[in-house]
Amino acid sequence: MNISLTPELESAIKRKVDSGLYNNASEVIREALRIALKHDQENDWLQREAAIGYAQLEAGEVTQVSSKEEFIKMVRGED
Repeated sequence: MNISLTPELESAIKRKVDSGLYNNASEVIREALRIALKHDQENDWLQREAAIGYAQLEAGEVTQVSSKEEFIKMVRGED
């Protein structure tokens, strides 16, 4: 597999390796890809939750609160 990088990205990878945190460029790329994949998963989850919340809002399934404290109590199930 060949990967083309901009000079800026190549420089960033070299700095990471030079810092001693990584042994080589492949480790830097693998870590960056792991982080990107985790970020994608979190975004997917957030989009699903937002869609659920929007559907509930459209259906009128809402509860109004007047303060942050009231909201926290509601989420925690406190009376």
